Amino acid sequence: MSRGVGSVGETLTCVYTLDLNPDELLTTTRAVRKRLDLDRPVAPELIRECLEIATQAPSGSNGQRWHWLVVTDPDKRAKIAEYYRASLHAYFAANEAARGPETDPVQKRVYDSSAYLGDNLGKVPVFVIACITAPSLPQDNQAGVWGSILPAAWNFMLAARARGLGTTWTTLHLKYEREVAELLGVPDEVRQGVLIPVAHTIGTDFKPGPRRDLDNVVHYDKW
Repeated sequence: MSRGVGSVGETLTCVYTLDLNPDELLTTTRAVRKRLDLDRPVAPELIRECLEIATQAPSGSNGQRWHWLVVTDPDKRAKIAEYYRASLHAYFAANEAARGPETDPVQKRVYDSSAYLGDNLGKVPVFVIACITAPSLPQDNQAGVWGSILPAAWNFMLAARARGLGTTWTTLHLKYEREVAELLGVPDEVRQGVLIPVAHTIGTDFKPGPRRDLDNVVHYDKW
């Protein structure tokens, strides 16, 4: 791990980075659940550095309508974790057949690690909830709204990975979005896009994940 000084806009930040080239960073930013260090605190400065990089992402018409909730209060984290767990259990119940003995081993690991996160989410030291101002969601093009916050959230996760932090993309709490909004004082016109648990990782040896063969998903000029 190396330490350097980087510049984001006019803000100078001291960053701790893993020795990853861009391709390694992009292909090894995994969904980290079981390997989150639940006992080690995360420095607020690290979260801020990641958020500075997050806000360099593109947004529609350069509107920059994003907001970021950083939740470290243990009681609030515990309550959000309760909502998440209730939603996760409902999801598992609805997809019970998909988790049978014949489930693909890779997918079974995903289910198992998701269950682990559900049981331990409240112990993760930091939650980052990426939000966007959207008084109403359009019927014809919601992609324009979410496309103005989700790239920034992914930027945050990449920046976290480069600093030895683990994250995972979670949206199950959105079943209780209004309850979480009330808990955190989120205005009515602000929508939550993703909840990102953040912690130092246990080890840093993450590898590219298995993916479908590219020839099965790429189409040239027509389907």
